[in-house]
This record gives sequence, structure tokens and C-alpha cells, in this order.
Amino acid sequence: MEKFKTLLNFVLRQHTTLGYSFLALATAGGEQLFSVVVFSCPCNSWNFIYSMVFLLVPALVLFLLGYFISNRTWKLCTGCCINQVKLCSKRIALRGIKIFVQITMGALVAPVTWISVALLNGMIYECGMSGPYNNYLNTFCSNSSYKKCHQTLYYVPCGHSSLPQSIQTDIRHLLHAHSQIIGWSLIAAITVFALASTCIVRCYSPVSFLQLQFWKTYKEKENEVLEKKSVEHAKEMAERNVKSFFESVAPKPFKTPSRGAWEEISMLYTYSKTDQYYSTIHKYAEKKIENTHVSSSFVNVDIPAVLDFVDGNKHPADSHI
Repeated sequence: MEKFKTLLNFVLRQHTTLGYSFLALATAGGEQLFSVVVFSCPCNSWNFIYSMVFLLVPALVLFLLGYFISNRTWKLCTGCCINQVKLCSKRIALRGIKIFVQITMGALVAPVTWISVALLNGMIYECGMSGPYNNYLNTFCSNSSYKKCHQTLYYVPCGHSSLPQSIQTDIRHLLHAHSQIIGWSLIAAITVFALASTCIVRCYSPVSFLQLQFWKTYKEKENEVLEKKSVEHAKEMAERNVKSFFESVAPKPFKTPSRGAWEEISMLYTYSKTDQYYSTIHKYAEKKIENTHVSSSFVNVDIPAVLDFVDGNKHPADSHI
């Protein structure tokens, strides 16, 4: 039982990393399935176009889906066209761009995995680069006495070329080698970039490692409580209104956050060394406490905040502050 709890705690702590890992594995499996079941090289002048479409269009679709399924995308975009604070504040605009870059980095996981696995497989590259436009393959024709050698290169992936079988095998092995070299180079480049960017972000973190861990835990728990309380609050309000409708009586007074309160906790926020709030809700609660100690004549001024991590799954260092 203790081992199960330990495993569960590890999964909960690393759910973001495990989620990206699962996404990468699912994408890799999908690419392999598509390559075997769907991909069929035409073995004619359409080789290059067909291969590029099969390689890049699914990657583009996965990239756009990465934006679509991310809650951070919609939290960043919702109301930005009519919210004057978001439109006019240069600071918020810059933070919004930074958040958009972070969302983009997450959305790139699936398409990069698709392209890398496709290149390691070699089938798409072999089809796309089989043709007279590949100057490297023309060296095989320069040593061949076959007059239509250049045109028959199109048929190499299908095994229908008039070239000797040994030459066709050499061409296919060569193209597979080129494809795998490019694939491993892409994986290595992405890995180095991810490591370097993470190191740079951690170096510029405004808080210590332990406080970052606490901040991450706080945000996760706050999101859980907010979601739970939102469901309970919505249920109570729905029951009140439905009861009022069916019984034709005036509804009882019901306290619910105002539109301004929702706007305030939905604002973008970044850590400040002077006001050490862990979230917009934390800031809102602390400001409420302060407001209870001032006179009623005091005019509150809303101070726009900027969020460097939108959905709370990322703490500030991991979100490229």
C-alpha cells in the first residue's frame, strides 16, 4: 500500500511531464500506424509533394490542436479584444507574448515527435527524395548505361525501377541513412534547446527552489479547490433559481462574485518581491482583508496584474519568467 501511495504521489507531482511523455508516445504510435496503413508512395513525379504533405500536414494539424486543447490559450485570449487593460497595457502585452511563446513550446511536442519518428522510419524521406531532382542520386545514373536512368529513380521506393536490384537496394539504404541522420539530429537539437532554456529560466528565478516547489503545490491545490467550489456554487445557484421558477416565488438573496471580481482573478499575474502573492486569487483575498480596515470613503484603485503562467500547472521558473 505504501508503494502504491509513493507511486501515486510521484505521478501527481510529475503529471505535466508524464502528460507530455504520453502525448509523444501516442504521436509516435500514430505515425507508425499511418506509415504502415495509409502511406503509399505514388512512385511518379508526385513523390516529393506527396511525401511533404504526409510529413508536414499532420504535424500542422497536431500543432494547431495543441493550441486548441490548451486551457492557457483560451484564458489568455478570452476578452482580450474588448478588455482595455489588456489592450492598452504594454507590460501585460509583453507578458501575453511570453505566455504565447510558452503555449507554443508545449504545442510543438506532438508535431516535432511526428516529424522525428517519420524521419527515423525513413519511408517518407525515401519516397520524397527518390527522383531526378535529387542530385546525389544522379551519381548512380552517371555510372549507369541505362538511358532513362533519371526517370526510373521515381520507381525505386516501389521496387519497380529498371535499375539493377543491387543499385536499388543501395539507393534505398542510402536514403534511409540520410533520413535517420536528420531525425536524430532534430531530436538532439530539441533536447539541447530544452535543457538550455530550462537552465536559463531557473537561473533567473526570483525565488528559491523550495519556494518554487511550494508555489507549484499551492497553485495545484488552489485550482482543485476552485474547481470544486465552482461546481458547488453553481449547483446551489441553479437549485435556487429553478426552485424560484417552479414555485413562482422571489428567490432568496444569494451571494456570488461580481463580474469585476471574476475579471480580477482572471487577470494575468507575475510574482513581485514587494507583494508576495502566489496567485490572483491570493492577491484578491489579501486586498479584501486590507479593504476591511480602511474607511468607507477610501477609493480603491484596481492595479492590473500580469500572469507569467496561466493555468497554474507551471510554476514561475518552469514558465519562463
